[in-house]
Amino acid sequence: MATPLSDSALSPLSPLKTIAVVGLGTMGTGIAEVLAKAGREVIGIDISEARTAQALATLEAATTRAVARGRLTEEERARALARVRTATDLGAAADADLVIEVAPESYEIKQQIFRELDGIVRPGTILATGTNALSVTRLAAGSARPERVLGLHFFNPAPAMKLVEVVSSVLTAPQAVAAVTDLAIELGKEPVAVGDRPGFVADGLLFGYLNQAAAMYEARYASREDIDAAMRLGCGLPMGPLALLDLIGVDTARTVLEAMYAESRDRLHAPAPILKQLSEAGLTGRKSGRGFYTYEAPCSGTVVPDALTPAAGASPVAGREVRSVGVAGSGTMASGIAEVFAKAGYDVVLAARSEEKAQAAKARIGTSLSRSVDKGRLTAEAAARVLDRITPAGSYDAFAEVDLAVEAVAEDLEVKRQLFATLDKVCKPGAVLATTTSSLPVVACARATSRPQDVIGMHFFNPAPAMKLVEVVRTVLTADDVHATVREVCTKIKKHAVDCGDRAGFIVNALLFPYLNNAIKMVQEHYASLDDIDAAMKLGGGYPMGPFELLDVVGLDVSLAIEKVLHREFRDPGLAPAPLLEHLVAAGCLGRKTGRGFREYARR
Repeated sequence: MATPLSDSALSPLSPLKTIAVVGLGTMGTGIAEVLAKAGREVIGIDISEARTAQALATLEAATTRAVARGRLTEEERARALARVRTATDLGAAADADLVIEVAPESYEIKQQIFRELDGIVRPGTILATGTNALSVTRLAAGSARPERVLGLHFFNPAPAMKLVEVVSSVLTAPQAVAAVTDLAIELGKEPVAVGDRPGFVADGLLFGYLNQAAAMYEARYASREDIDAAMRLGCGLPMGPLALLDLIGVDTARTVLEAMYAESRDRLHAPAPILKQLSEAGLTGRKSGRGFYTYEAPCSGTVVPDALTPAAGASPVAGREVRSVGVAGSGTMASGIAEVFAKAGYDVVLAARSEEKAQAAKARIGTSLSRSVDKGRLTAEAAARVLDRITPAGSYDAFAEVDLAVEAVAEDLEVKRQLFATLDKVCKPGAVLATTTSSLPVVACARATSRPQDVIGMHFFNPAPAMKLVEVVRTVLTADDVHATVREVCTKIKKHAVDCGDRAGFIVNALLFPYLNNAIKMVQEHYASLDDIDAAMKLGGGYPMGPFELLDVVGLDVSLAIEKVLHREFRDPGLAPAPLLEHLVAAGCLGRKTGRGFREYARR
């Protein structure tokens, strides 16, 4: 029978002073460092003296770096190291107030540790598992005192990452959660309380996204370099997904996804076959020296060229000459793209459905340039020259002599098809026709013309002057020299071009929006709050914005439209838009632009 936890054993008046860390790999050693620097007595336990010696050496090196960087004094370093002692026997945990287990992700190994600890630790000692993939409830159920077992999920590297997920099972006593939450705060971390399901919040969202990126690469939709660059530059992420899989460990990612799929049966969590192939070949990422990329040496972060590295240099196909550019549209995206081309020295015709709309779009560019002058990014003379290169027009007939026509009108296929039929009539032979669609089929625009070989996708990101990425989307009909032309133009306008095929979402939206949709499902299922999910992804994943912050900025109606396109294209039940998103859009809660989305905003 389970023994209840006494109030005194877990009272906030009895802080967790002595803490045992079982498993001194990268994560366990990092946690030990955090605890020691925060004044806790630490008992590091691993299976061999070689492992414990390596952990101590790592701690000494890490604290030496901290002193060199001014984050610790030499005296503080000495005191922190003096608080750490090591052992190769679990019996050393007898006096611990808290034991944090960071052993390999195996039920057998972890349950054996908990069974042994049951006969060693005091009745009031809390047992925490650092798992990010296994069921805390299942681990707790194997303990003699399941009410004192919980999850304490740090993020790597533990000394730097602020997020800690505190995971309760249905068996966990509230006093245990409170005591560990208080500890996390005292360590300078930001705890997020979550229930027990594989991946919890941060990894639950992150690993589905990583899995889709692996599947995208496996399908040869885009190169590893282009997938990673697209997510870094298009979403502001610190690392691309394939580089991150190599850092985490391809085998670890596979284990986490297997556990998530066993729970959810969601195809988005079914590990991409390439993860199994790489794992079983021993190509587990940085730690082995090779995964999706090849590294200088095992455990090195330096990527070296291999057989898959793209050849440097110009395209073997010559592009067409582009001197003047037409931009169709009068919205924010159209004016931003026109500004980008004009800054790069191109003569730009900015055409809209009326002269008034075109003039208003040019005025918006003038305002944007004035801000750049105010911030010291442009001189007033340079801004005036840029604005002089832009000619507003109230008719697309003004595109008669442009070399490149870029469409940036409403994200409506019929509207775009009608525009391309018009461009086909007014643009000269040999002009390249580009659409900036983010989710619609480029080939449908191409088929509205008599020259589908001249049509290509150029998906800019908003705001166009600031965002470096352009997704270059070839259809099965696009001519090689048209593709080469657009790649050359992207270089001249100082954008990073990534190549992809003509399918819904291209790279960025196809990976981003299922992640956003899964975040909505977490709230819909009452698993976690908006604030906790946003905090988890910013603090645990390094995302510049949480998913709900981003959804409200993008617009819930825009997000829903993209979700529907993805679901219709791939027919995957896991991509069906979350009902909560549909309900908010139906209620007119579209995000910042309406003053209310997932959160409420002050009306301007």
